Amino acid sequence: MTLSLRLPLASGATEVYRLREASAFAAPGRPPRFDRIAYSAAHVVADPRAATNPWLAAALDWDATIACRQRLWSLGFGVAEAMDTAQRGMGLDWPTSLELIRRTLDAAKGVPGALVAAGCGTDHLEAEAARHVDDVIRAYEEQMAAIEALGGKLIVMASRALARVATGPADYERVYDRILMQSRQPVILHWLGDMFDPALAGYWGSDDTDRAMATALGVIAANPGKVDGIKISLLDKDKEIAMRRRLPQGVRMYTGDDFNYAELIAGDGVGAAANHRHSDALLGIFDAIAPAASAALAALAAGDKQRFHAILAPTVSLSRHVFQAPTRFYKTGIIFLSWLAGHQSHFTMVGGQQSARSILHFSEALRLADAAGLIERPELAVERMTHLLALHGIDG
Repeated sequence: MTLSLRLPLASGATEVYRLREASAFAAPGRPPRFDRIAYSAAHVVADPRAATNPWLAAALDWDATIACRQRLWSLGFGVAEAMDTAQRGMGLDWPTSLELIRRTLDAAKGVPGALVAAGCGTDHLEAEAARHVDDVIRAYEEQMAAIEALGGKLIVMASRALARVATGPADYERVYDRILMQSRQPVILHWLGDMFDPALAGYWGSDDTDRAMATALGVIAANPGKVDGIKISLLDKDKEIAMRRRLPQGVRMYTGDDFNYAELIAGDGVGAAANHRHSDALLGIFDAIAPAASAALAALAAGDKQRFHAILAPTVSLSRHVFQAPTRFYKTGIIFLSWLAGHQSHFTMVGGQQSARSILHFSEALRLADAAGLIERPELAVERMTHLLALHGIDG
C-alpha cells in the first residue's frame, strides 16, 4: 500500500504528503528503568455502539480502555487515572470515574511494579450548587473515601466548586489542610491553570500566580509528610522552576507542562536539594508519545542526555500543536493519535468531542507525529486518515 496521501492546507489547496517508514521505537521486552517518576494521564476509549446519547452519558469500551493502561505500564509509565485527559468533568462523570479507577487498580495487581494514582475531585458537586467551603470539603471527602477504600493513591484535583465559593487564600488553606490531615498516604496535589479549564481562574485565592504559589507552598509546608508532590499545569516553565526550588525536601515537582517538558524533566542541576534540580512528570502528552518518551527516559537514566533531547525534541512540536488554544480540546488530539496508531478501532469520543478540532488540525498532527517517528503502522495511518479526509469532503 502506498504511504502517501493528499492533505489539506490552510490556503484551501492540498499537498501530497508521504509518510516515513514505520516507527523506530520498538516496544521493550520488559518495562525499562527510569530515574524519574513518570506518570501518563491516560485517555478513555468510548463505546461507539452503546445505546446512549453521547452528549449526555459516557459509555466506555472497558477492554480497550484497560489495554491502553497496560501498554503504558509495559513502557515504564505510571498511570494517572481519571484525570482531565480521561475527560474527567468533561463528559466522564464521577460514578464512571470511580468504576474506571476500580478497574485500573484491579488490572495493576497483575503488573509487577505498576504505579497508579487516581484523581480525587469534587465533580459530583455542581459548582453552582456549592454554597460554602464546607460543601467542597464534604465532596472531596466522599471521593477520597471511595478511592482509598479501593487502595488507591490520591491526586487531589483542582475543584471548580472551590474556585467558585472561596473568598481568598484562607479558604483554600482550610480545605486542603482538612483533606491532607485525613489522607492515608502522601498525595499528589494538582494545580490546573485556567488555559485548561477557565472555571479554575484565580485558583489558590489569587489571579497573581506568585501569590497563588505562596499559598500552595504554605499548604505543603503545613502538612509535612502528607504531600508526595505537586503537579502544576501552567505552561510556564519559569514559574514551575521557581516553585520547584521552594518545595520542602523530598516533595516532588511533577511537571504538567506539555510545552516544555523535555527541559524540565532533564533539569538544570540547580538547587540545594535533589528535588529542586529537576521535575518528575505527570503529563497528558505521554499518552500520545509513549514509545518515544519511554526511549528518551531510558536514555536519560543511562546518562545519555543528548539522546534524551534528540528523541524528545520533535515530540515537543507535536505536543504544542495538540495543546494549542483552546487547550481544553487537547484530548481530541490525543485520541486521534491513538486511533491513527491502531491502539483503538474508532475515532469516537465521550461527549462527541472528536468534533472539537478541524481537519487542518488533524492533518498537521499527522505530519508532526510522523516527523517525531511516532507513526507505528504507516499503512494503517494512511488508510484511517484517508477515511477521515473523505468524511470532510477531501479526496485523500
